[in-house]
Amino acid sequence: MIISEHVKAKRKEFGLTQMELSERAGVGLRFVRELERGKSTVQLDKVNMVLKLFGEELQPAKIDVTL
Repeated sequence: MIISEHVKAKRKEFGLTQMELSERAGVGLRFVRELERGKSTVQLDKVNMVLKLFGEELQPAKIDVTL
């Protein structure tokens, strides 16, 4: 699942509107809308502000880049 789908699913699971999520997370409504639409240039700190409400955090992870 990609982050946009995950955030939208969690928001619905918690019974929140986009406006309620933005207010509780301390981010703008526009940010929540863009995040749920899958905008590729969102700020990681703001994503984590949203995810914190669900007890989650997005972190960098090492990946295997060997060919």
